[in-house]
Amino acid sequence: MSRYWSKVVDGLTPYVPGEQPKLVDFVKLNTNESPYGPSPRVLAALRAEVGDTLRLYPDPGSDNLVASIAAAHKLKPAQVFVGNGSDELLAHAFLALLKHDDPVLFPDITYSFYPVYCGLYGIEYRPVALTESFEIRIDDYLVPNGGIIFPNPNAPTGRPLALSEIERLLRFNAGSVVVIDEAYVDFGAESAVGLVERYPQLLVVHTLSKSRALAGLRVGYALGDAGLIEALRRVKDSFNSYPLDRFAQAGAAAAIEDRPHFEQICAKVIATRGRLTSDLAALGFEVLPSAANFVFARHSRHGGAELAASLRARGIVVRHFKNPPRIAPFLRITVGTDAQCAALITALGTILA
Repeated sequence: MSRYWSKVVDGLTPYVPGEQPKLVDFVKLNTNESPYGPSPRVLAALRAEVGDTLRLYPDPGSDNLVASIAAAHKLKPAQVFVGNGSDELLAHAFLALLKHDDPVLFPDITYSFYPVYCGLYGIEYRPVALTESFEIRIDDYLVPNGGIIFPNPNAPTGRPLALSEIERLLRFNAGSVVVIDEAYVDFGAESAVGLVERYPQLLVVHTLSKSRALAGLRVGYALGDAGLIEALRRVKDSFNSYPLDRFAQAGAAAAIEDRPHFEQICAKVIATRGRLTSDLAALGFEVLPSAANFVFARHSRHGGAELAASLRARGIVVRHFKNPPRIAPFLRITVGTDAQCAALITALGTILA
């Protein structure tokens, strides 16, 4: 703390990202990155950007990338907004679309960056409790609000919400924006993108960090009514008119256009997730139904912190959340390669023996 801090900084509790271990021999299953590399077309596009043009600013509108995304989702370019990872898009959405007199609603167990944005921008919010089975119940959101946001599938639980329930929410909630954070949707949940044309209050946010294997490039995008997109653009251009560099724009466009590689990655992760879930259950874990590239699991006889520490001592890193206390018994385990997941199961078998 410094006496030069502003009151805003003094009151912030920043988001804490998952650990990036410095040692290379760890089995890293803690940050939901793809266990597989990006498309070869992405690597070729990145190499093509190395040259004298790096002295020039990138396209501030990311027009080629926006066109690729619009074509992939059968939308117009005016319905697409891109940014430096989905976190930046979410930050812009909180300021541009969710800062109103009534509180924003989101689950009490969800992506922990949401309350951080509220603290940064001075936004009132009200957490909505998940059910006893850790599900989002739409009836709890059918109340006056300044906006609604939640991931689908939810994080860190991995539980998906049916598209019919999202549409029921949209039909009721026409007076404020509904943001669906679809960071993990490609691994088994139903996307709400098809509802964008019918509901002008809907904003859907995607990332290329998971199913497109580009966590290191930091690219995300939002899809919605042109009026919502314009609000995001106004905030972005008041902050940084060049959020995506030349490499990010070129690599992301190549990733969007290589659908076979994307589908192959998703299929592999989904298959491995099924085996991992069965193997964990055989060891006595309760595993929540997951439509994400991770599972959320707890053991009846061992605490989450204890298991995370024991795994780390054996060179395997998973994610453990101390708060809220309701999820402290759980581990969030990224779905890695078959070999990585096998190493995890072997280590757990030894720990639990």
